Amino acid sequence: MKTDRRRFLLAAGAAALASSLPARADTLEEIKKRGSLKVAVYNNFAPYSNQGKGIDVELAEALGKQLGLNPQVIGYNADEDMDDDLRNMVWKGHYLGMQPSDVMMHVPVDSYLQGKNDKVKIFGPYHLETVAVARLQRIGSIRGSAATALEVFTREKIGVEGRSLADAFLLGVLNGRLRDNVVHFGSVAAAVDKLKAGELAAVMGPRSEIEVALGKDSRFVVEVVQMPELKINSWPLGMAVKAEESGLADAIDKALKELEKNGTVAAIFARHGVTYVKPTL
Repeated sequence: MKTDRRRFLLAAGAAALASSLPARADTLEEIKKRGSLKVAVYNNFAPYSNQGKGIDVELAEALGKQLGLNPQVIGYNADEDMDDDLRNMVWKGHYLGMQPSDVMMHVPVDSYLQGKNDKVKIFGPYHLETVAVARLQRIGSIRGSAATALEVFTREKIGVEGRSLADAFLLGVLNGRLRDNVVHFGSVAAAVDKLKAGELAAVMGPRSEIEVALGKDSRFVVEVVQMPELKINSWPLGMAVKAEESGLADAIDKALKELEKNGTVAAIFARHGVTYVKPTL
């Protein structure tokens, strides 16, 4: 999912030159005349967006319809980091020629991220994602100080997705005492498969991904991680548009509030087996 495509730059000379300048933003009026809203989602990112299905896909479709527009959901591959993704999906487009969309889903609503990316406007929080642990019944609650809550993983195996928040936290906490028992996987779902097979005692990662991977398996407990050493245990998921498109952002934000009010947003999350948490920003 994080494949580095920069090695293709020389072979893509013409496309790179064509996309060397930011794409001009379509105004809200132009979008209305066109009659469609182009919405960017991530490829291969269940339960949010995968092969044309998922939470972000359904929410994008609902937002388009609420605005009286035909939603065109477009999948993009993730790049090296969120700054690259915002560039590729929203304000400039990919150097290989893929054009940006009108709005991007699944953007952390974060002042630091916004400050680094002045060419986009981040807005519209629609879900509060949290770090959670799925654990065997015999493993105690993952709460309190790390010294108490995580001591069991000096003896037991815990799975994480590589290069993730959970990965970095577990490798560094308790002066690295857990390193030998942190097992890395390509995805949260792959880690949960090993948990179900009895090869792990727990898995740490985003709650939504854990819940979907576990399904209705009652052998395991899922709980939000709460300990002072984990400085970030939740983040609001929102959207982004080009910086100058405040009118579009306002229209989408208004549509989102209507969908929250009439229960559409909660119903979308429920259909995918994810606990919906409305952000309180």
